Amino acid sequence: MSDTVVLFENIHPLADRAFQVAGLDVERHTSALPVDELHDRLAGAKLAGIRSRTKMNAAAFDAAPHLAALGCFCIGTNQVDLETAEARGIPVFNGPFGNTRSVAELTLASVVMLMRGVPMRSAAAKRGEWMKTATNSHEVRAKKLGIVGYGNIGSQLSVLASGLGMHVYYYDVEPKLAHGNARSCASLDELLETCDVVTLHVPSSPQTRNIMSREAIAKMKPGSFLINHARGDLVDIDALADALAEGRLLGAAIDVFPKEPASKDEAFVSPLQRFENVILTPHVGGSTLEAQAAIGEDVSAKLTRYLSQGSTKGAVNVPEIEPGDVKPGRVRLLSFHANAPGFLMRLNEAISATSANVAAQQLETRGQLGYVASDLEGPLPDDFMDRVNALEGSIRARLIYPD
Repeated sequence: MSDTVVLFENIHPLADRAFQVAGLDVERHTSALPVDELHDRLAGAKLAGIRSRTKMNAAAFDAAPHLAALGCFCIGTNQVDLETAEARGIPVFNGPFGNTRSVAELTLASVVMLMRGVPMRSAAAKRGEWMKTATNSHEVRAKKLGIVGYGNIGSQLSVLASGLGMHVYYYDVEPKLAHGNARSCASLDELLETCDVVTLHVPSSPQTRNIMSREAIAKMKPGSFLINHARGDLVDIDALADALAEGRLLGAAIDVFPKEPASKDEAFVSPLQRFENVILTPHVGGSTLEAQAAIGEDVSAKLTRYLSQGSTKGAVNVPEIEPGDVKPGRVRLLSFHANAPGFLMRLNEAISATSANVAAQQLETRGQLGYVASDLEGPLPDDFMDRVNALEGSIRARLIYPD
């Protein structure tokens, strides 16, 4: 197997340190590659790292026969065919916390800019107009901020906004502990009808897609603002444009879109471009040097721990285990397998047929997939891995030796 990790889309160079310590050669690409070139570069990769533009579909996994694990150096994993990766025993890791602060800061800045009417006044000043008026210009203190999704970003934004004296409301489908002065809403409708600014911080899923539909936008408080720094398919953009045109909403800040340019050379087109009271940014909510450095360190550490220990802690598509370092005198057998009765028995019978002893064993299952780590003591025959891979239900297996 190749000892190369291939990184696409200009992943932060701090990621290289963990890979180099692990003895991997690092091959870097500054952008997402055309499909044929992507497949060519994946052909010899043991690990691969992508961001949001590289699409890892079934064909891409077909082109990467040696791929042990995939790192998404970003929050989302929508660009990855997770079912294919799971079926092949390929863990997929991401960096769900690295850009939390960056997104929260941009959102809070957008709240202030929108409530002061800065976008429209800035556009007017560039035309030579002097819009020195307090009309529709407000302090954020004592205003009501509604946060849809009270996870890592939403809760941190809650603390920052509370520090400015805002009254924070949130809605989440799961019970969440409130931070600062925040209070939960019993329904999305209650939040929409109550708040002066509504901001979205939920992942894309069948339940959240188009969560801000035409009907939902119509329920927002008249004269309020909408912010989406989460996922592009959460908002009906045409309905938002209509609400802005009619003056029912006074502004918006949108960083993510239903259709985004594939590269900097492709034109960006949106019905929101005609509005001077809208802040449009090119999916940069988490694009700070600090966030990219944090994500680079986080995801590279997860990938190298998987190689050296078999740890799947933080993987989004496979059972999570954290077996720790392999102790001297032992070898670790890692096996992905179909989650069905009898596999562990067959595996242990295959081990018992050798001169090795099971010193420790850890098994976790998730859906249709099982993952077991077995620390073995004693000699193994040359054809041992052939025996393991031939077991009914076996998907992928490998051995790790102590350093």
